[in-house]
Amino acid sequence: MKFGILKSKIEKRLSESYSNNTFQKELKTFKKLVLENSNISKIYYLYDQLTSNQGLNESVLDDYIDECVKIYESTISKIKTQSLDKIKSWVKNVNSGNEYNHIDNLFSKNVLTIESKINGKKIIKECLKKKPLEKKESINIPLSSMINVANNTIKNYIENLSESEKKELTNFLNIDDETLKPKFETVKENLISKLTLIKESEKDSEVLSKINETIEKVNLEKYNKLNYFRLEDLNNNL
Repeated sequence: MKFGILKSKIEKRLSESYSNNTFQKELKTFKKLVLENSNISKIYYLYDQLTSNQGLNESVLDDYIDECVKIYESTISKIKTQSLDKIKSWVKNVNSGNEYNHIDNLFSKNVLTIESKINGKKIIKECLKKKPLEKKESINIPLSSMINVANNTIKNYIENLSESEKKELTNFLNIDDETLKPKFETVKENLISKLTLIKESEKDSEVLSKINETIEKVNLEKYNKLNYFRLEDLNNNL
């Protein structure tokens, strides 16, 4: 199993654990199987880095990616099969797509996937070139909320919630999917409409860039309960 699939399954399991009231238990398992294994945690972090906006200069992108490939190759060989098998067993019942397929392609040694490898590298470069979103208290839109919607990982998003918000999220995740799923596209449309209106009256080029990036990412969001909660929260605060 490719590491990108494992990482995708791990993130979905942590997300879904809120609706099952098992988040603390799953977090302990994550800490034991991933964070406390130095080699696995290094690969996990590497995938995070290659999907993060870092504002890197075009001239250093190839070197940066090459170094990541070297780190991956020197680290993955040190991971014991038994350690990966434990993670596979933990997430075996999680149905998830591969959110990191382009990174798996980059690291692949299969000579038959050269085109996929090149395309994966292009996607990673575009991401690495983008400047990270920064919080700006001076603007008249809740940019901090936009950043949470557009950029935060599931783990970071949950950790940044207040205790009352975590309770609200727990209650929300207990709502049946059949009730929420039909409303998800409507929430996205309303949110994009609001952001578009804000964009039309905004003149700051940096803020406009952030709004455009947020609209693009909201457009790409797929339904799950946590994404619904995040977008609904932003929609209510705009």
